[in-house]
Amino acid sequence: MQILQLPESMLTYGLAADTFPEGIQQAHERLHRLLPVHKQRNYFGLSWPYDGQIIYLAATTAVAGEDLATGGLQVKEITAGAYLYIDVPFYNQHPEQIGIAIRKLIADERIDPAGFCIEWYLDGGLCRCMVRMQEATAHI
Repeated sequence: MQILQLPESMLTYGLAADTFPEGIQQAHERLHRLLPVHKQRNYFGLSWPYDGQIIYLAATTAVAGEDLATGGLQVKEITAGAYLYIDVPFYNQHPEQIGIAIRKLIADERIDPAGFCIEWYLDGGLCRCMVRMQEATAHI
């Protein structure tokens, strides 16, 4: 487990999965059909507990000049700050490793209880699983 300092907040725009975890892939497919793939976009999976269930959002950032705020997508901000993270290489070959990484992260006492889980899909088949740290523990 490592610590990443995210220097700037990112607004994300996304679509909720109908079910969790079964609907994750379909949510990402719907998002990619709605918004063209672009090299300047960041792609995420965001999840948090709500009313005894897990809410999952397939999300992306806007590219320069694009206004996604009025497109009916859910808006969620990934705030600047310190994040615990675990990288999952070749996640397509071993998608179960994402869940394993997330469970390790949320078991850490340093995480922000008001935060949410982040899957940041990076180039080269890498998924960076992240959870925001509490401000008081971000330097430990």
